[in-house]
Amino acid sequence: MKRSENFSFLIFYFFLAFFIYFISLPFLLFFSFKKKYKNSIPARFFFINNPPFKNKTYWFHSCSLGETRALKPLIEKFSEVNISVITNTGFNEAKKYKNASVRFLPYEIFLPFWIKPCKSLIVMEAELWYMLFFMAKRRCKKTILLNARISEKSYPKYLKFRWFYKKIFENIDIVLAQSQEDKKRLISLGAKQVEVVGNIKTYFEPKITKNYIKTKPLIVVASTHENEEEMILKNLDLKNYQVVVVPRHPERFDEVYEIMKKFGKVEKLSEMDNVLNGNLILCDKMGELVNLYKIADYVILGGSFVDNVGGHNPIEAAFFNRPIISGKYHFNQNALYNEVENIEICEINEIKVKLLIAKSTKIIKKVDIQRILKEIL
Repeated sequence: MKRSENFSFLIFYFFLAFFIYFISLPFLLFFSFKKKYKNSIPARFFFINNPPFKNKTYWFHSCSLGETRALKPLIEKFSEVNISVITNTGFNEAKKYKNASVRFLPYEIFLPFWIKPCKSLIVMEAELWYMLFFMAKRRCKKTILLNARISEKSYPKYLKFRWFYKKIFENIDIVLAQSQEDKKRLISLGAKQVEVVGNIKTYFEPKITKNYIKTKPLIVVASTHENEEEMILKNLDLKNYQVVVVPRHPERFDEVYEIMKKFGKVEKLSEMDNVLNGNLILCDKMGELVNLYKIADYVILGGSFVDNVGGHNPIEAAFFNRPIISGKYHFNQNALYNEVENIEICEINEIKVKLLIAKSTKIIKKVDIQRILKEIL
């Protein structure tokens, strides 16, 4: 009876997904010409340059840049892996792994024809795609949800569709959760065999690619989103500090440059050598944040002063023991914030005061990579 119910649900889900795909086609075609989606949409929805994986090996799936980068300590343990992603930034990050075959994950209705057998499917965080796990459960030896989390803010929304997530978790063999609180929430949604192993993002080994030289005390305003740059810059002393603003998304570089010009002359990092020139600098290059953290005197962590993002990973800055100032909207990163001592949480108008009292940060506990590898293998 249960097998028949699952088959009926699968058919219903497939046709619902197909209907959504059909009515979305005009929008997909329109957005495929935008820079942000020019590779991901054609690959995911129209199979352009996106064939199935050839090798029957370990398959990792992540959404974007941060999740893909966090997989590094695991991926380095294998001679070859497959990696699928959702975004362009995730794809570019995954291509840095020399032992990886990289693809964009196709839309749900294409997965039954795209997924090939693999050793284990390891999916990062909240990428809960029904068809992905359903097909992998039947074609791969093991299905794993890694770094699993359900934030306090999103939990009520998950509960409204508990019946649906229960269907997904029926196809997941092992759930490796970030915290005990995440474990409780995941079990309430139907997850089985849940183990708390910590957050893989606490395992960080920086690779410095450039040694910058600052000319004043340096504030790095990291991973900012729309509306944050102007709010933060209004609350900084731009005469006594060098300030580098690092937008989260590269497609906003030009927009942020125009915003920063309201506050004075702006220099671009891409036009500099090793010496940071000027008081106001736009980081318009990818992969430079860790280099800037290394020499920063303070870090203001973006994505936390607007209420629609949920914060960003504080571990990289804390690795260098930098004082970190954050807004109160860090609900997606609570588990990581709990692993770092001395982060200063404040309202936007309190930044100047926090700069005076902020202390060096410290990572309290790192994830056990060997334990995660044991579950994967």
